[in-house]
Amino acid sequence: MAHYGASVLWSRDREEDFLANRYSRRHTLRFDGGLEIAGSSSPHVVPLPWSDNAAIDPEEAFVASLASCHMLWFLSIAAQRGFTVERYSDEATGTMARNGLGKMAMTEVTLRPEVAFSGTQLPTRSEIEAMHETAHDECFIANSVKTDVRIEPVPA
Repeated sequence: MAHYGASVLWSRDREEDFLANRYSRRHTLRFDGGLEIAGSSSPHVVPLPWSDNAAIDPEEAFVASLASCHMLWFLSIAAQRGFTVERYSDEATGTMARNGLGKMAMTEVTLRPEVAFSGTQLPTRSEIEAMHETAHDECFIANSVKTDVRIEPVPA
């Protein structure tokens, strides 16, 4: 069993009217390795200037977490199967909509990994698809959510 943590730090600017809902949602996300990044609500949820468009919002972090987990598993599986990966990129997207209970939720995440291989042993299209399927099955984050996570690899 492993435990993971992140700190979320926010404080009110005394000049802002908190009770009128006119306060900044910008905050700091601090991770166990020491990295700090700016977080905020999404401007799609809380309008500017109360959100910070330059900061990561929870919905973006959710999509990135799924994409990162999938990539790390894919790389591991490719190495185990003797395929050398030179580059991996993913333009992942997520959709927020009302779910079956009428609540706003991330209802779909689509990963679009594009993988470049090198070496004398190159995988076939079916081998690449099988590695993506296995990566999805093994991804801890995908196994933790109810969201329909789709994998749409970009053809090489």
